[in-house]
Amino acid sequence: MAGPYGRQDGLYTRPPFLKGTKEQGPQSATGPAQQYRDSLAALDRYCRSKYAGRVFAELGDSDKDDILSGLEQRKVKLEGADGNVFFLQMITDVQQGFFADPIYGGNRDMVGWRMIGYPGARYNYLDWVHRHNERFPLPPVSIAGRADWTPKSR
Repeated sequence: MAGPYGRQDGLYTRPPFLKGTKEQGPQSATGPAQQYRDSLAALDRYCRSKYAGRVFAELGDSDKDDILSGLEQRKVKLEGADGNVFFLQMITDVQQGFFADPIYGGNRDMVGWRMIGYPGARYNYLDWVHRHNERFPLPPVSIAGRADWTPKSR
């Protein structure tokens, strides 16, 4: 969130801001980083009011699951933030971070790809495209190369 994505670099961010269609995405001067700050603060306010002064991070797993389910199903209402929009954005960002190429800062050591058996950015694996339920025998490859490759010193 501290990088270009969080700051909305490269996007048009001037008013007027109108509620667009789902396909148009959010129309706002604030970027994802500020939206996370606002939504997380609203989530902590909600938790403090409902759970005897405790913030989300201090809750038990079952309470956290209840809150996340409530955000997803629009049953938990946050003051100052749309809880469902926050939940959906958080899920999207986690998925992208976990399954994107590691050059973008997530999916360290291609752990997400290893988990699902994705071969990565290989030149060619056409022989394996139709071989379902068989593990690909080679480690995944990032756009920058395999995780076990190290650049040679010059």
